[in-house]
Amino acid sequence: MIRPVLVILTFFCFTLFSCAVNRVAYSPAKKYPEAALQKDYTLLRAILEKKHPGVYWYTSRDSMDYYFDKYYAAIGDSMTEQQFAWHVLAPMVEKIRCGHTSVSSSKAYVKAVSGRRFPSFPLYMKVWSDTMAVLANLDRKDSIFKRGTLITSINGVNNRDQIIKMFGYLPQDGFANNVNYIRLSGNFPYYHRSIYGLSKNYNITYLDSNGVEKSAVLPLYTPVKDTSKKVDRPKEPEISKERRRLRYRSFEIDSTGKFATMTVNTFSKGNLRGFFRRSFRTLRKKNINNLVLDLRSNGGGKVTASTLLTKYISRTPFKVADSLYASTRGLGKYSKYVKAGIFNNIEMFFISSKRKDGKYHLGHLERKTYHPKSKNHYDGKLYVLINGPTFSASSLFCNVVKGQEGITLVGEETGGGWHGNNGIMIPDIKLPITGLRVRLPLYRLVQFNHIPRTGTGILPDVYVGTNYNALIKGVDYKMEVVRKMILETN
Repeated sequence: MIRPVLVILTFFCFTLFSCAVNRVAYSPAKKYPEAALQKDYTLLRAILEKKHPGVYWYTSRDSMDYYFDKYYAAIGDSMTEQQFAWHVLAPMVEKIRCGHTSVSSSKAYVKAVSGRRFPSFPLYMKVWSDTMAVLANLDRKDSIFKRGTLITSINGVNNRDQIIKMFGYLPQDGFANNVNYIRLSGNFPYYHRSIYGLSKNYNITYLDSNGVEKSAVLPLYTPVKDTSKKVDRPKEPEISKERRRLRYRSFEIDSTGKFATMTVNTFSKGNLRGFFRRSFRTLRKKNINNLVLDLRSNGGGKVTASTLLTKYISRTPFKVADSLYASTRGLGKYSKYVKAGIFNNIEMFFISSKRKDGKYHLGHLERKTYHPKSKNHYDGKLYVLINGPTFSASSLFCNVVKGQEGITLVGEETGGGWHGNNGIMIPDIKLPITGLRVRLPLYRLVQFNHIPRTGTGILPDVYVGTNYNALIKGVDYKMEVVRKMILETN
């Protein structure tokens, strides 16, 4: 009787202690000593070197060792979580050139800053090539930097140098940086603050309405409300299941009846099997001979869903991968640092087997040949809209259909690698001291009928980049170009 009682009392005390620790408020300003950060960094390096299947895919071992050592030396005493993440981990991870390997904040940090507003660079901007155009200005009193104003430099750093530097902190497959233009365009103030830090004032050069370069000073944007407290936001109204699904996918027939548009923003959610079945049945019954498939916001998801869409579209039999393998069959002693490490080990054990090359292959996906669907298969003309965020599983789809008769890829280079990528299983590494998380893909996938490993994304058949006038007017230029192509052809 004594032992069970002791166990219960011990568990009870441990629970109370845990609760007491959890009640200690987390501060984003907390600084970690150099030795603690070095431990987290050393552990991360060891996991990447031994378990990441593509750590030397685009960067040689000698070069990667140089970068590992360089950013270890960059660890300073008393760094905050965000300083460590942005100025040490992010640029180190970027050198792997794997779009599925990225750094994210600890859950404690995310919870602590949720709903808060922070000082920042005041301009949101659309970024493309070496061009920056203002999308919005947080300083409402300013009358100079309106939507469409072209920026040429910030604090003495010209656009080209600024973009190159910021890209050095953002992950991508190989050298397919197009996805990072979209990231910067989505939240330029956040990335500028994280990479360059804050300035009391920003000296900005720009082009006026006559194309003459001028300069002006914009102050740091500081929210009116106290940033030390969370902002109370009204509760959002309930959204129906169907409306929520429309965020993931949608289908509509144009008013002209000449074409339909299918938007698929993810291969992870949205009851896609039923959606595809209904949509392609409608296309057949209504005899729609032109389909626009919009994958511009599709960052990937389940390979099974991507493959299912391909079966409705592809004119020929196809495979998902020429090769697909992991460096090891499990996470070993690092399992405790990886989310669901034990379950990942079990899954890897059962789905892969060792080959003569010493790698652990997913033989099923290497051997499996898929055939186009016979029922409701789409045989009309297909226009696939692509750009930087077209990534991972959506790039698998684009690789298979590119070059097939009646199929045209329109837009910009995908962010997903044309040769292949690392993925399939992508758990998070959780660093034990800072709590920072780093995504760890466990398998390397070389695309079916892949191109040489040049590091590009999948290139469009018809290039349609950013159009300045359409940007000013808020017009979907790529969609308008495709619409014109269809109507003129008909």
